Amino acid sequence: MAAEIFEKRKTIELRKKHVGPSCKVFFSHDPIKIVRARGQYMYNEKDERFLDCINNVAHVGHSHPDVVKAGAKQMELLNTNSRFLHDNLVQYAQRLQATLPEKLSVCYFVNSGSEANDLALRLAWQHTGHKDIITLDNAYHGHVSSLIDISPYKFHQLANAEQSQHVHVAPSPDIYRGKYREDHPDPATAYADDVQDIIAKAHAKGRKIAAFIAESLQSCGGQVIPPVGYFQKVAQHVRNAGGIIIADEVQVGFGRVGTHFWAFQLQGEDFVPDIVTMGKPIGNGHPMSCVVTTREVAESFKSSGMEYFNTFGGNPVSCAIGLAVLDVIEKEDLQGNALRVGNYLTQLLEEQKEKHPLVGDIRGRGLFIGVELVRDRIKRTPATAEAQEVIYKLKEQHILLSADGPHRNVLKFKPPLCFSREDAELAVEKIDLILADIEKALGLHMPVTTESEMRAKRKASYEENGDRPHTNGSDHHNLISNPPPTLKPTKRIRT
Repeated sequence: MAAEIFEKRKTIELRKKHVGPSCKVFFSHDPIKIVRARGQYMYNEKDERFLDCINNVAHVGHSHPDVVKAGAKQMELLNTNSRFLHDNLVQYAQRLQATLPEKLSVCYFVNSGSEANDLALRLAWQHTGHKDIITLDNAYHGHVSSLIDISPYKFHQLANAEQSQHVHVAPSPDIYRGKYREDHPDPATAYADDVQDIIAKAHAKGRKIAAFIAESLQSCGGQVIPPVGYFQKVAQHVRNAGGIIIADEVQVGFGRVGTHFWAFQLQGEDFVPDIVTMGKPIGNGHPMSCVVTTREVAESFKSSGMEYFNTFGGNPVSCAIGLAVLDVIEKEDLQGNALRVGNYLTQLLEEQKEKHPLVGDIRGRGLFIGVELVRDRIKRTPATAEAQEVIYKLKEQHILLSADGPHRNVLKFKPPLCFSREDAELAVEKIDLILADIEKALGLHMPVTTESEMRAKRKASYEENGDRPHTNGSDHHNLISNPPPTLKPTKRIRT
């Protein structure tokens, strides 16, 4: 067991004294002090074990021995500025490119997802000669100034902030809570048409689009899975306007979705972005990231005449660690495990939806899954306080989960890819019990509802809210007609 330097109380005091007050911790009213971790488990100063359902950074598992060994071995030999020749850099670039479509062949190595997305914007601006960026509502792309400007998830929190005139926000392609829902005949086209409208309005003002940027699957936005075909249609509109497509894979790449190595590939082989950004899982917790683009975009960037270099990006140690991560993913079939365990976890959660009126929607791919909690399945009233209650109750059961989305009501599963079927069963078993307790306290139950009653409730909801009527798969027999009493909210957890 790793030794503590300070008692937990002292650690909290020193953090408050010396660390910026904007730097929040998980479970702020009673934070967990983690002193070691292995695989999908983390341990506090009392050596109590917590199941980690949060950490998409420790992609192949915390403290994986192969990754640790690779980093330590290279550190004993050399770590230096990446402007020196070293085989690790070119070997890793070659291995990484082999996982991507052929046209994505040029790498720029950096140190964080934020740095990667910032560089992606520079590439787009230089290549197109345009300035304006289209982003998605609720998107988060990083913490540097250029990315706060294109991250509604962040800038909507600022009371007096003015949206940059160069930034245009398109609706999130959320078919559960968004503008066009699952009963729409073609939500992919409808959402893409909104992007086309944005382009037309920008052109009418004399503005030009440099890029459309989106997470391949929105994470902070609430585990949103875009309808298939959406990105192809958006790409056509954006490229016709002289812009390019940036796919942010910082949270969802490297096999997490199970069926594919990259989440953008879920859209089909006919969709290839012009730039892909990656981070978090690339180094299994080591600060490493990358921008991969086409030869054409790279040559445009060079033509500016400004040399680009990054002191630490692509250093020998980072690349040794990156290679080890790729080796482990392959050797341990972690992409396959993400598919198998993710499907099983989704199945278990779907069963909870049949039992619990608070569960409005289950969505995800592989080990990237969201559980949206609602107080009313017809109105889809966000169950924000209830979601936070689940998170804190799970913590008491030594299971770490987070909640996010614009209403903070989506439980987010994004664990290390070594997550097992037994882990899935344990987490869902605890969620089941917690939801049952909350629903009992609120007087919620699952009444049997006839088809005619369901249609009448939809109509009433439509007339009351001015919204389109909608359904949600198996809701036919699992409807709640009245919102429950308000649960006392707890402090929110931001991730």
